[in-house]
Amino acid sequence: MSNVYEESATMIAAGELQPFVPFGREHCKNHPNAVNLQLRQLQPASELWSSDGAAGLVGSLQEVTLQERERVTAVKCALFRAREWWRLRKGASGDGDELEYEEELYVAGNMVIWSRGSRNQASYVYKAFTVDSPVQQALWCNFGVPQNKKDVQEVVEQTVCIVQSTYVNVHSMSGKDFISPLPFQVSTLWPTKFGLLFERKNPASDASMSPPREPLPTVFSMLHPLNEIAPVVCKSTGLFEASRVQYVSDSALRIVFSSCEPSIIMTYDTVQCMHTVWALRKATPEEKSTVLKYPVQVAPSQNVMAPSCLSTHLRNISKMDSPASPFHSYSLHGQNRMASSPGVHSRTHSPTISNMAALSRAHSPGLAAPSFSGAQRFNMSCQSPLPRGHSLLASPNSTLNDSVVVSEAEPIIPELCIEQLWTETGSSCREKSCQASKVFITSDLCETKLLCFLVESHQQLRCVKFIESNDLSQLIFLSVTTIPAKDAAPLENIDAMLVLEANGSLVLYTGISRVSKVFVPGLLSPSLSLSNPIPHLSTPMDSVSTPAKPVTRPMSCLDEVAMPSPVSELRGSTKHHESSWLEDCTFQSAMPYIHALRDPVHNRVTLELSNGTMLRITIPEIATSELVKKCLQAIKFILPKETAVKVLIKWYNIYNAPGGPSAHLEWSLFVTCFMTLMGYNTDRLAWTRHLDVEVPLSPVIAPKKARPSEMGSDEDWEYQRSSDYHWQVESRPLASALHLEPVEAPPSTEEPSGPLWLDPTAPLFPHVPAVFFVLHLVYEELKLDNLMRRGTRSLVVLLQQLARDLQLEEYVDLYWRDYPSFIKTLREACVIDKAQMEQMSRPSFLQAEPPCVFRWFSSCLRGEEVAPFPYLPGICKRTKLLVLSFALYIVGNEDAVSSDVSKYLSKVTTGQKKNLNEHALKRQSIIKPTTPCSSLAEKLVIWLTSAGFTLKDLDSVPFGVALPIRDAIYQCREQPCSDWSEDVCLLIGRQDLTKQAHKVTLAKGKSTVSPDLSLDSPAASEAEEEEDGMNDMNHEVTGLIWSQDLRVQEARRLLQSSRPVRVNVLHLPEVSDHEYIEEKENKLLQLCQRTMALPVGRGLFTLFSYHPVPTEPLPVPKLNLTGRAPPRNTMVDLNSGNIDVPPNMTSWSSFHNGVAAGLKIAPASQVDSAWIAYNKPKSAELANEYAGFLMALGLNGHLTKLATLNIHDYLTKGHEMTSIGLLLGVSAAKLGTMDMSITRLLSIHIPALLPPTSTELDVPHNVQVAAVVGIGLVYQATGHRHNAEVLLAEIGRPPGPEMEYCTDRESYSLAAGLALGMVCLGHGSNLIGMSDLNVPEQLYQYMVGGHRRAHAGINREKHKSPSYQIKEGDTINVDVTCPGATLALAMIYLKTNNRSIADWLRAPDTMFLLDFIKPEFLLLRTLARCLIMWEEILPNADWINSNVPQIIQENIVFQEEVPVSEDLNMETLAQAHDYIIAGACMAVGFRFAGSANSDAFDCLYKFARTFMQCLTATTATVTGPYNLQTCLSMVLLAVSMVMAGSGNLRVLQLCRFLHKRTSGEMNYGFHMAHHMALGLLFLGGGRYTLSTSNSAIAALLCALYPHFPAHSTDNRYHLQALRHLAVLAAEPRLLVPVDVDTCKPCYALLEVTYKETQWYEETTVELMAPTLLPELHLLKQIKVKGPRYWELTIDISKGAQHLQSILARDGVLYVKLRAGQLPYKDDPRGWKSLLAPNVNNRNPEVRTFKPEAISTFTSDAALVSFAEYFCKPAENMKHKQDTLALFSAILYECVTQENPEMLPTYIAIDQAVKSLEKGDMSETFALWQIRLVLELCECRVLQERLRQPQGRGLLLSSEFLPVMKCSADSTLDRWLYDNRHILRAYMSGQPHSEDMDTKDTGMLACFLVYHSIPNAGKLACTDLEGSSSFAELLLRFSQLGVPVRSALRLGPLLLQTTDDTVGMVPVF
Repeated sequence: MSNVYEESATMIAAGELQPFVPFGREHCKNHPNAVNLQLRQLQPASELWSSDGAAGLVGSLQEVTLQERERVTAVKCALFRAREWWRLRKGASGDGDELEYEEELYVAGNMVIWSRGSRNQASYVYKAFTVDSPVQQALWCNFGVPQNKKDVQEVVEQTVCIVQSTYVNVHSMSGKDFISPLPFQVSTLWPTKFGLLFERKNPASDASMSPPREPLPTVFSMLHPLNEIAPVVCKSTGLFEASRVQYVSDSALRIVFSSCEPSIIMTYDTVQCMHTVWALRKATPEEKSTVLKYPVQVAPSQNVMAPSCLSTHLRNISKMDSPASPFHSYSLHGQNRMASSPGVHSRTHSPTISNMAALSRAHSPGLAAPSFSGAQRFNMSCQSPLPRGHSLLASPNSTLNDSVVVSEAEPIIPELCIEQLWTETGSSCREKSCQASKVFITSDLCETKLLCFLVESHQQLRCVKFIESNDLSQLIFLSVTTIPAKDAAPLENIDAMLVLEANGSLVLYTGISRVSKVFVPGLLSPSLSLSNPIPHLSTPMDSVSTPAKPVTRPMSCLDEVAMPSPVSELRGSTKHHESSWLEDCTFQSAMPYIHALRDPVHNRVTLELSNGTMLRITIPEIATSELVKKCLQAIKFILPKETAVKVLIKWYNIYNAPGGPSAHLEWSLFVTCFMTLMGYNTDRLAWTRHLDVEVPLSPVIAPKKARPSEMGSDEDWEYQRSSDYHWQVESRPLASALHLEPVEAPPSTEEPSGPLWLDPTAPLFPHVPAVFFVLHLVYEELKLDNLMRRGTRSLVVLLQQLARDLQLEEYVDLYWRDYPSFIKTLREACVIDKAQMEQMSRPSFLQAEPPCVFRWFSSCLRGEEVAPFPYLPGICKRTKLLVLSFALYIVGNEDAVSSDVSKYLSKVTTGQKKNLNEHALKRQSIIKPTTPCSSLAEKLVIWLTSAGFTLKDLDSVPFGVALPIRDAIYQCREQPCSDWSEDVCLLIGRQDLTKQAHKVTLAKGKSTVSPDLSLDSPAASEAEEEEDGMNDMNHEVTGLIWSQDLRVQEARRLLQSSRPVRVNVLHLPEVSDHEYIEEKENKLLQLCQRTMALPVGRGLFTLFSYHPVPTEPLPVPKLNLTGRAPPRNTMVDLNSGNIDVPPNMTSWSSFHNGVAAGLKIAPASQVDSAWIAYNKPKSAELANEYAGFLMALGLNGHLTKLATLNIHDYLTKGHEMTSIGLLLGVSAAKLGTMDMSITRLLSIHIPALLPPTSTELDVPHNVQVAAVVGIGLVYQATGHRHNAEVLLAEIGRPPGPEMEYCTDRESYSLAAGLALGMVCLGHGSNLIGMSDLNVPEQLYQYMVGGHRRAHAGINREKHKSPSYQIKEGDTINVDVTCPGATLALAMIYLKTNNRSIADWLRAPDTMFLLDFIKPEFLLLRTLARCLIMWEEILPNADWINSNVPQIIQENIVFQEEVPVSEDLNMETLAQAHDYIIAGACMAVGFRFAGSANSDAFDCLYKFARTFMQCLTATTATVTGPYNLQTCLSMVLLAVSMVMAGSGNLRVLQLCRFLHKRTSGEMNYGFHMAHHMALGLLFLGGGRYTLSTSNSAIAALLCALYPHFPAHSTDNRYHLQALRHLAVLAAEPRLLVPVDVDTCKPCYALLEVTYKETQWYEETTVELMAPTLLPELHLLKQIKVKGPRYWELTIDISKGAQHLQSILARDGVLYVKLRAGQLPYKDDPRGWKSLLAPNVNNRNPEVRTFKPEAISTFTSDAALVSFAEYFCKPAENMKHKQDTLALFSAILYECVTQENPEMLPTYIAIDQAVKSLEKGDMSETFALWQIRLVLELCECRVLQERLRQPQGRGLLLSSEFLPVMKCSADSTLDRWLYDNRHILRAYMSGQPHSEDMDTKDTGMLACFLVYHSIPNAGKLACTDLEGSSSFAELLLRFSQLGVPVRSALRLGPLLLQTTDDTVGMVPVF
């Protein structure tokens, strides 16, 4: 009998045979290149391949005869075939493993074609590349791109690399292309984990050479296409010495293989003929330094060369522009090499790169000259290319040392290191040419990894086993095994490899174990000759085999070799050359045979046949059904490795035998196979005898099966009808459904003769208990998956048989309780005698008490102590997950998923192997969730997500087990955390949060514009709209914010400058036509002052509202300075020459226009250097506009992308505007970074920052001003000492001797003051290291005047001689220095509340002092003083007036009452009063910027109206209109700062009023101020507002400096370009709710909570979003309020990053409408909602709920369909009214409570109770779930929650469960009343009687399960029958864990009461 288990020569069949042609070849045929077009005329279509290389042949094709042509064509095809090449790999998609596809990289000539295809999708070209010269190699390679942040792991960039003779093209999948020049000829490139490895080509004459030199490195690495190519170092462990680090310079080492996982390479030493494996890793700093410290040279003198020559040379070569240069001659050849390898002896010379310069292979010596001083030294003509063998350094006397001029290049640092792991040993392999031709890594079925390499010359496959060390840091190589093979290929998916043996047969191996031969249909098997046609295989075909009359055969004859083999197999020979037996065969030409294997992917491989064709075959998998896969995994896990491999090979052969089983028979086959392996005789067991319906022969014994007849027979039907399965599963439920008579159980036809024995010699016999236990755990695992219910039913039959034979009664009882009717019929047991029992190893983990997962959950819910539940790591994943979930959520142990896992789970271990997944599992379970979570529900949800659990998984968990998880999910859904990850939000079913999280992760990856919801408006259709530059506003959002009026359109009308203005001048009779024209043009000139000022406001209005298209230039609206005169609409132009127009009038306005256009670009747009350059205008007139565009790009952060080269290019043009725009832009982009390159750029333009000896550069004044401000921006708030010192001196820079520094000095001094303020922003008195500069005192002096101090510092010399133009004497000119100094003090002491400094700035309160100060400066002083005393600014008129000194108040405010004194100058006082008031108003504007504070607004608005009244009053005021106008503009700006972004109507009216005033004192500057106010009012179209951070205040001070230009070219007091810095103060604070279902913006109610401050308590206000939020640092939390939308809280106290990221991306906050609610837009009052009318009367609504109304509650397709099909009364459903009503009620409950996922649970409970009432429970599964639900209701967690004030119960409705419970209770109580004897019999331990009704069996099992009654064994131990009183009985029951309600039912039964009614009362 034992020979059954012996290995016989088996065979499996390969599947899916198809001819293989590389897809690229087909594609190349159609490639439109010249060669193809000519070939097309010559060749038949089948012969058409692309052939670019033979271009020489093409030219001659015209003149040849036809025969010659054919010959040439044949040559070309052969040429082409030789040069085409391809490789395949498995598809690397980011979507996980669902998509199995193949990728092909095909190379032919100059083309590379990358294609993809899969089984169910035809191949398609993914990318195709054509390069300039023939492709030498193409490969895939992944490069790591390191990230800036420490904790972020590097991003892997997938690329394809195309190697040509002189460079490598790298094309990444993301679309980036790189070209890396090769500094030397490369033989091969190898992809590795870190990047590319290059192997240098050694010259043919790499032979002896005198004198000997250091060898050059031969292996180089490149970690990224932009990195330099660096040599690789090796760390060899010598036998006789310590390990040493040196360059890989052994020219005899050839790389033969590289792998990414694990990161190793394999080399072959051509001299020693040995293979070595090396670990490839990053080089450590020590190794780098070891190699770079050059050892002392002992070689002759000319060997001593500068080490940096290599790097110089490599860099020079790579800079050369001659890709076509023939790199063919070496100037240096290798040395005499010792026949040694680095692993055995040390080298004679330590290889350094000292003479790497000699590596220069001349393209021609002239070209190579950059690395040598001159080619003439080499005594050869520069033109002739070098002869191949000639060495440049042939003469030993050549004075190389003199000739090399070394540049100061640093040496190239090695990046990677290879460390020796294993070297081949043994003398047998020391023969020449035994280099491996193919190397791969494979693993066997038990995950043992092997490195296999094929030595073709020996026809051997050598396999080296390797394992990872315990800490996973190192690989340990073990034994080597040799398999005879001609070729081999790994099959990754099935842990096997295919070997082509020398005799041509294909054999499958797993690791080094032979599995079977592979039969390829259609190919003649090599072991059969033609003379012997395929014999009649030894399988009887004569008798038709049907299940009813199976053909049985004696076992012995099936042991023959199934494959007759007349030719002896040459398995033993090691030397087997190509002269194989095939050459002698007569049929060689007739029949193709397999020649080679190639391109293995997944489990497919290509066979190359001898006739040149190729076949692709699929090797079948080990199992297809999930159930069998799981069981095999478990068995493999528990068995010792060797046994496991044998068993799995056995199974594999049986399963995949030719003509094998169909899928549904897989389980039957599994059972028969494994039971036979355990020693069962499956033919004699009743239930296994009929398992295999088609295949009657026991498959272990018969690998070849009879093909059953196609025609069935009548007996088949009878056989099926009488089968046990049919009776159990089909007929009873059917009969009961159709109300037929119950079918009797089929009589057992065959009585077994004699007892059944087990065969103890079977291979698995000793392991039966272990196998049984792991299969039981698999069974428990499958019970937790609804989709595997069929699997549990199949598995339970096998388990009960094993349990019965192992005499484990408790297990049998457990299986009977699960499947009462199934198990009842199975009674057979096999006898295992004691001796045999002892042979079996009973593992320690086999428990007597069977682990039942539902029982474990039940104990948890009842609060009992639970023992750890056993599980199989990596197999029982769901058990682990759910057990830990219960431990966390129900038991309430927070550490259950981290440190306390072992309390709840016990790992089943075999003790014989370390499971590799264990580390990963351990790590995964210990990961602490990153977000801190408060409740257990949150913890559970976050943990489940981290374990990869999804809603789809939850749907397949049984409803009782899933309910606690659903409960936790629902709790989290009600109160979610806003910053949960996308997966968590998906699990809790909040689409709004999921989408939000998805956007956030997108933003983290890279700034992309979301395509599905970009808040950009569609392009406007009308042409005139196109040109005003304001049509990119988002009208959907602005329409929601300002829904009542057209204020946005009005603002747009006021700010447009692209249409002609209306010039309305009355033509009086006395005015001549000529004068009239002049009058019109003068009027137009006045209007143009306004038009030219508009772009500054427009830039603010359209801020960041547009995402440019990278292929189109940015549209810039025209600045239109023409007019139209009514009534005829005639054109009025300034160029007619009638009036004088100032020169360069439009230069600054077009600059502003460019800035306005550029500011539209959103910071998140895709902008790159090329696009910026692409926008450069062709015409010179537009240069100013482009200068503005560059500045704008800096303000929105895109200018950092402009290449440094382009920046210098623009600056060298010397165009003043471009320089200003560029310097300010670059500085703004690098705000506060102290960037050195930008500092250098700015310093060139600031004479004071250049050394005193430097050349005087002629830098235009305005550019100097811009550069000074730039320094302030780049060094903002850094407190940089040197810059502060220089800037402090520059404020008071005296005029120079000549004309320099004499004009516009004010703006330079102001710029220096602003810059100084920015550098020391907010530092106050804490200026570290600057105490000696006396900054505040010096500034005070600049402010009030006094003696000029001696100029200190490096520029002392420049200021020695006084100016010849300006006489200032030695006092400070306060008019120049005061503004800058005042603002510098304000910024340095900003918000410091430093009273002593503030008092310096107080306005003077005597007439004498007031006379000494310009009124304008009083405005600055007041503003500066208030900014320092920040906390004291109050938004009321009293505070503003309190800034006015008493003398002014008394004489101006109260002048009516008090007579004015003679000495007072009223004009001075009036002007001082107005300016001080304006300054105080500005301060309020700064303090409340962007807050829309109503007090501040009312106060400032009042002052603005007062100034307007003074201005429009007819009587002349003392102050003068210019001063009033200035004050009014400042107050207006202050109001619009407070109301920034709010679009306030009253401010808009003020602006519109001032817009219309164009005459009188209204100049360009005032218009600019008014339109800036308008721009701020609608900042960014209402999406932005102003910040009050220090940085923002500094930017606003620069932008809103209260002296506006008098005309368009005026930069005297303030550089106009600085007006745009206001953008730096803008921040996005608009929150736009977007409905997640419609993706449209909508209204939503927000509850905003302010933090407590010194002015107010913690306050909560309600806002209707979309709305501008207050500054985030003031807020505590923001909440989306119900009841319309799902609530969502964003807690800002934990950190505002989440909210900031939302606001930065258009402020989109996704919200989701609750069921039955309507959005505010459709239903403002909330009266139309379906839930509204029925609030008070709850019950009637269920009846009135119409299924048609469902669509208003939910858009879920499943629920709508449910309503359609299950809740609508139909004709045939009249008698089912109750069911319909129930379903409607359930649906209504689910939808209104918004837990539609509970619908299946409700229905499942209802179905279970109904089937219990009918009494047809063939399995107790549903009852277990009901029990778990009921126990959950009573569990501690829920009870505690219900006690809380807002406590919510379980998800199920309050009425439903009690009804169902009552119904189940009463059904079981009725049954008990009638069948007490059955229960009593069970409890007393009697076996089930044969004649017991199946229904009663089922009901008994239900009763036991429902009432938690332990098994009979336990009851017997407790001696319940002996209880005398009910109390004693209760006590004993409680010890058994039986609940009281069950004890009340069992009590009367056990106490033998006569009164049967006691205890039959339903108990709840």
